Amino acid sequence: MILIRNGTVISMEGPDIPDGSVLADGGVIKAVGKGITAPADCEIIDAGGGYILPGFIDAHTHLGTHETGLRWEGNDTNEATEPLTPHLRALDGINPMDESFAASRGGGITAAAVSPGSANVIGGYAVAIKTGGSVSVDGLVMRQPLAMKCALGENPKSVYGQGKKVSPQTRMASAALFREAMLKAREYMEKKEKAEPDKKPDYNMRHEALIPVLKGEIPIHIHAHRADDIHTAIRLAKEFSLKAVLVHCTEGHLIPESVKESGFAAMVGPTLTHKSKPEVINKTFATVNILNSAGVRVCITTDHPVTPLQHLPLCAALAVQAGMDRDEALKAISIYPAEIMGLSHRIGSLKEGKDADIVVWDKHPLDATASVQVTLIDGKIYSFSPKSFTS
Repeated sequence: MILIRNGTVISMEGPDIPDGSVLADGGVIKAVGKGITAPADCEIIDAGGGYILPGFIDAHTHLGTHETGLRWEGNDTNEATEPLTPHLRALDGINPMDESFAASRGGGITAAAVSPGSANVIGGYAVAIKTGGSVSVDGLVMRQPLAMKCALGENPKSVYGQGKKVSPQTRMASAALFREAMLKAREYMEKKEKAEPDKKPDYNMRHEALIPVLKGEIPIHIHAHRADDIHTAIRLAKEFSLKAVLVHCTEGHLIPESVKESGFAAMVGPTLTHKSKPEVINKTFATVNILNSAGVRVCITTDHPVTPLQHLPLCAALAVQAGMDRDEALKAISIYPAEIMGLSHRIGSLKEGKDADIVVWDKHPLDATASVQVTLIDGKIYSFSPKSFTS
């Protein structure tokens, strides 16, 4: 049993609690509030007058699939050999020994979604994991599959049209390939459901992977930066009645009503980067606030390693600098990504019954000079000295 006390508790479930405490046992939060008495044999963590928060969450990363300090040897993010690979799983490419996991914990990040990259129109399954607690990635998994990853815009065009001189060379072809894959998978699903046991269609791994998407059992995460690509993502998702999340949504601030009317959530970022290609020329830290103010469920993403995952709180601070309410910015890296991932019953806030993913900060986490003192993941303690992870 662990009691964290003597800190301002920011639970994401209500008002801040000065001189508050959080009690955890067996990897689960048992109590949050003031004046919690330490049970016998309880381990005490003194927050030293700092801040106690839930672990932060990034709903779109390539953590462990694009490894630190390596080139192609440790890059397992994109299977850029064919544009339709729905049968792939990011889970199979994650190296939990990558130093980014420790750096993420040192930045207060306790959970992340890991997705295939954006080379392919359909790239495969994303998975939700914790950033610590096991040397095997299987021991980190919260949800598999979490979502199907898709991509529109410049990336598939550049990989195939420019790099390989095959389809898709245009946005038209990317949309057509998406439709073809969905139509074929739907036809396969319907034949399979209607057929007698001995007359089912031959097993097709690619079609099978899309069935949970077509049935609405998992969402589809669609990479789209430019406003027209965002509209195409919305159009395609509506055409097949899919649950969708708009990934990056870089020009979402130009079309907030369209995004709101779609009913889809948005993962905004990575914004703490150079404007590296034409489709992100209108990138701004104001996007997340404009969409949030329009009523869109929105979270902030680093797209790690594009922006190192440990800098997620800094991205939220820069959103505040661009006009976002501070509490909303904190929610955009905690409870909102948890909701978008369908895991808010476990993570994203400090509440009795939720996972004991708790972080102690010496200052408010949106202060650029703040440091993580202790990170708990499922009640396992990771301690840090100031400036442990600064890169």
